Amino acid sequence: MRVDLAQCKGLYLRNILSSPIKPNPQIDTSKKQQVEEMFDNISARYDFLNHFLSLGIDKAWRKIVRKRVAETGAKFILDVATGTADLAIELSKIPDSKIVGIDISRGMLDRGDIKIDQLKLNQRIMLQQADSEDLPFEDNTFDAITVSFGVRNFENLENGMKEMLRVLKPGGMLAVLEFSKPRNPLFSAIYWFYFKYILPTVGRLVSKDATAYTYLPQSVAAFPEGDKFKELAQSYGFSDVKFKGLTFGISTLYRCVK
Repeated sequence: MRVDLAQCKGLYLRNILSSPIKPNPQIDTSKKQQVEEMFDNISARYDFLNHFLSLGIDKAWRKIVRKRVAETGAKFILDVATGTADLAIELSKIPDSKIVGIDISRGMLDRGDIKIDQLKLNQRIMLQQADSEDLPFEDNTFDAITVSFGVRNFENLENGMKEMLRVLKPGGMLAVLEFSKPRNPLFSAIYWFYFKYILPTVGRLVSKDATAYTYLPQSVAAFPEGDKFKELAQSYGFSDVKFKGLTFGISTLYRCVK
């Protein structure tokens, strides 16, 4: 009997994702529901904590995503897990672009709408509440799709990736920006100390949420990064998947073509 190694590897990777990390594993509710409630709870302080705890590096990462998307010539862009719309706002710097941002958290979207109003970008960016695993759009709608620090929060990664593939135009690019694990031993030790002790403590004090910034390092540790994510993306139907580590491997930018 012939053994399909690629199929076996795909099954192995899927098994890794069969028990998703939840913000509060002690509560018997779905990851999706917990993620929605978590982001609703921290939405008021999310922007401050996001920029403060990343030391502002997150802004540079979003600029890189915008440049890679602009290189494809994309004009109609979907930003999945848009949060408070930071990446959508950055993408609006692409001339003649229009961006649809979706997120499961109404609280995060409300904060994003305030920023869009202040920047007078209402004609360029539209935000709506939607589930990343059940996108309310027709097939082959968008020139490009972006997700920044959101795929870790999908309850079912396969469903979310296939939905993005469905609404992406043929030849369009999916850009995924996600946290990863540094390889340098010294830097990795500093990184994990910060991630496991400093970040959760500050996050809990400022956001008043006991789980959000404990869940973050746990979800990063469990995420199938690098070649594993590349193999998964290809198994879901994407082609020409490339990835590059940013800032000593703290985050990784994946580019997947339909």
